[in-house]
Amino acid sequence: MRRSKRVYPGIHNDEFGGMTDIGKMIRDAWVFGILPETQTCEGWEYSRLEALYDQVFSAWEPYGHLVSRLPDELRERHRRIHDEALARARELGWDAEPRDDD
Repeated sequence: MRRSKRVYPGIHNDEFGGMTDIGKMIRDAWVFGILPETQTCEGWEYSRLEALYDQVFSAWEPYGHLVSRLPDELRERHRRIHDEALARARELGWDAEPRDDD
């Protein structure tokens, strides 16, 4: 019997348009130019996402993983990308308040 591998549904098909840890990582990959903003990671196996996580983590290291330490261009790109994601999530019914299962 052949087992199918789990794959990521893509940031736009993820919960509330990617308001998950994986969605945040993908948006950060866009910020740092690791991925183009058109790459949603749809169909990626989770092992490939783990490799992306390593790249994103390394990209954050020089800035202490703090948005406030990003150079102006990256900070502005971060703000734009994450603000757009928040607006889309709210349109989909996302609420920033923690749920019991969070």
